[in-house]
Amino acid sequence: MTTRRAMRDPGRVDTAAARPIVAPAHPGRRRIAELAGSWRAALRIARRESRRAKRRTVLVLAMIALPVAALAFLAASYDMAELTPQERLDRRLGVADAELRWIADTPVGQDEWGEGWYTREGERQPTAPATAAQVTALLGPGSRVTEVRTDLPLTLRGPHRDEDVEGRVLDLTDPLARGLVRFRAGRAPQQPGEVAVSPAALRRLDLRLGHAVALADGSRAYTVVGVVEFPDYLGTVVALHPGAAPSTGPGADSRWLADVPGTVDAALVSRLNDRGVVVATRPRADSTAERGPTWLGSIDPSGNDLSTGVLIAGLGLLEVVLLVGPAFAVGVRRRRRDLALVAVAGGDAAQLRRVVLADGVVLGVLGAAAGLLVGVGAAFVGRPLVEQYVYGARFGGYRCWPAALVLLGGVAVLAGVLAALAPAWTAARQDVSAGLAGRRTPPVSRTRWLVFGLSLVAGGAGLAAFGAARTSPAVILTGLILGELGLVCCTPTLIGALARLGRVLPLAPRIALRDASRNRASAAPAICAVMAAVASSVALGGYLASDGARDARAYRPMLPTGHVLVYLHDPARQPTLAQVATAARDQLGTDAIAPLHSVGCAPPATGYCDIAPVLPPEQTCPWQPGDNLSAAHRRQARADPRCRIRETDQYDGYIQTTVDDGSALPLLTGADPTATAAATAVLRAGGVVVTDPRYLHDGLVTVRVNQVDSGTDRPTAAADLPGYALPEPIGQPHLLLSPSAARQLELSWSPSGWVIGTSTPPGRHQQERFTGALRNFGTFSLSVEYGGGPTDISPLLLLLAAAAGVITLGAAGIATALAAAEGRAELTTLAAVGAAPAVRRMLAICQAGVIAGLGSVLGIVAGLGTAAIVLFSVNRQYATSWPVPDPYPFLVPWPALGVLVLVPVVSMLGAGLFTRARLPIERQLD
Repeated sequence: MTTRRAMRDPGRVDTAAARPIVAPAHPGRRRIAELAGSWRAALRIARRESRRAKRRTVLVLAMIALPVAALAFLAASYDMAELTPQERLDRRLGVADAELRWIADTPVGQDEWGEGWYTREGERQPTAPATAAQVTALLGPGSRVTEVRTDLPLTLRGPHRDEDVEGRVLDLTDPLARGLVRFRAGRAPQQPGEVAVSPAALRRLDLRLGHAVALADGSRAYTVVGVVEFPDYLGTVVALHPGAAPSTGPGADSRWLADVPGTVDAALVSRLNDRGVVVATRPRADSTAERGPTWLGSIDPSGNDLSTGVLIAGLGLLEVVLLVGPAFAVGVRRRRRDLALVAVAGGDAAQLRRVVLADGVVLGVLGAAAGLLVGVGAAFVGRPLVEQYVYGARFGGYRCWPAALVLLGGVAVLAGVLAALAPAWTAARQDVSAGLAGRRTPPVSRTRWLVFGLSLVAGGAGLAAFGAARTSPAVILTGLILGELGLVCCTPTLIGALARLGRVLPLAPRIALRDASRNRASAAPAICAVMAAVASSVALGGYLASDGARDARAYRPMLPTGHVLVYLHDPARQPTLAQVATAARDQLGTDAIAPLHSVGCAPPATGYCDIAPVLPPEQTCPWQPGDNLSAAHRRQARADPRCRIRETDQYDGYIQTTVDDGSALPLLTGADPTATAAATAVLRAGGVVVTDPRYLHDGLVTVRVNQVDSGTDRPTAAADLPGYALPEPIGQPHLLLSPSAARQLELSWSPSGWVIGTSTPPGRHQQERFTGALRNFGTFSLSVEYGGGPTDISPLLLLLAAAAGVITLGAAGIATALAAAEGRAELTTLAAVGAAPAVRRMLAICQAGVIAGLGSVLGIVAGLGTAAIVLFSVNRQYATSWPVPDPYPFLVPWPALGVLVLVPVVSMLGAGLFTRARLPIERQLD
């Protein structure tokens, strides 16, 4: 085939085709286009790299997705549990048109939902509506109401012990009340001898339909005819027929469900408000009331809770960044030739940084998406379990709090970018020729980072001390975060110093320290992650241990250790002293028992009768604990012997007054026989006994009786009576009146219970057997004195240490695995020169020991230092306070430290167990 050229005119001259003139692009637009193109290329490279390094990608995704999934689960569960006002109203009303609650005997005002109310000035109503007919009359003709009473305490006989349950009185045969429950089985109670129980009560009481259940005192029995579920409470509930409970009239736990022929308009609500009735009804369609919960629920956005929560989230973010950082650092080292080729092709430092940061963006987005899907899906699937065992109530609609999920996704992407930030900065500064040749760039420890880190540590310690003095958790957490960031900056220098000291060590630990020094970009974040977790655990554990010891020292027992107070709920069915003594001897193994008598004004008044001793003027402090004193007056109060009041005394200043002839005195106060004999003699002579010697003056005690009625304090009697002060009493302050002294003050007294003396506190089963022996006389409540020993916080300390240990093991395992993958060439060299196979396993053990051991040591030191700074600052503030607070002792949380010391050993053993001993051989020569 021959191609012929087109003929042209010999006199014609060829000219170039005219090209359109394009105006130069604006510099800003050109820069944006270049930046967008650079990021597109970087993201494509990051996506390709994530597919090539699948194991490292899965590792990073797991570390980012796990906390996101946990937080997404909590966010979705919280959003479903936080009912909207409409859902709360539907749960309260059921199928009724309105809910009525009698609140006050004066007019009230309320919000549109009937949840908030306030009293208004107006004429007092003589009585409140007490019957269904009266409530119906308020609503008008054609209306119908039913009463619902809640929070009725019941004690039923169970298969092994008496069980406390909540009783609710409502007529489940009425459609108005039936809309409040969900029937699971059976039918509604139709007569007073029938009840319906919740599924939890059915299991706890070991009941079936048709079985009988009786009250603990045996006064009444019921037949179970139905199983119902109350959505607002999934615990043990018994639904009683209205005729099965005594009618006490509507109160704070009583409400009426109403069905009206028309609509509940504003005029009806206003008329009911004028009678002191609060009305809850469904709002109109054009209502402007708030229909959803606030964005942060019950958290005050302007308060301290929000700042504390943000800082705690910041600590978690820092922990994730430190755990993920080593993986990005190893990825940069394995790609140093690719990055060098990008630089040779014309890429500048900013483009190299984008290539590495794009890894953080891609993995952060993938981790966020995976975590959100898993967390929300788990919240939806596990919703019934969370409702039953966590919240104890049914949730509202299915929702997932989109604002919180968007925030979590952004934080996850931010964590990925921050984790890749340091490796990106290192990649942009690497030597291009060394990268092309595959050589390492020797790490350089810059002094300015050490100085900057030490400055942050000092500043964080000072800020934590300032926050402790001002009792501000947000400031304390800010100081803790700054201190940990300072230690992060100092860690690379510390690793380099330890590597130089490793010259005298054997081969395996020497290589481990050298690798940690050469690969500081991956070793330092892992060590800092361990340090941050351990420091937080030790600091919190030290504070909890000190706070527990302080509380134990400030504890004031109510009775001598092992003694028991027995209170009877129904005075009309009181057993005799001999019957109680028999039960105590058979079940508690003691014969030490005495009756107690409560004292009051005679005749009984409607108000409160206050009977207390009076301090003489020479023993009275001129200042009161609630006074706002200046610094000079506080110093005077601390120096005045009359004002030696502990901070806990101002809250425990109540004096228990009782009438006694000396029989209950040793059991209540633990007085020795000599003091008991002297006090009993005074009581039988018509005197009184006090447990505080300050009330005794010239052998007398001034006792004053005040009648408190309608907010007014009216003195009714006062007398100087012969008295005796116990020298070293045990228990709360007491004033024991003899019967003749009570008659002199015109007081009355009545039996109120018994006090039983035992050598050791009775256990739960002993207490149940004792109350069971007296169940024919009603129900009893026991108050046992366990001695006020320090609260055992060891489980909490072990839990904190276990959480830090999990992070330590994870960080050590990740760093060891990455170091093994990075050092494969060195292992091949060791095999080539004849190293024993066990060297590889020993090297892995030493690498795990460097990460876990160094991080744990730094964390323990930082945690103990933080706890000491906080406690010292608080005690220094207490030194000028009055009343005098008990200072915090500095205690070391030994259980937590024991676990944290053991964790590095476990990580080393794990590294040795999961590492193959055979050295790799990359090439074999013939």
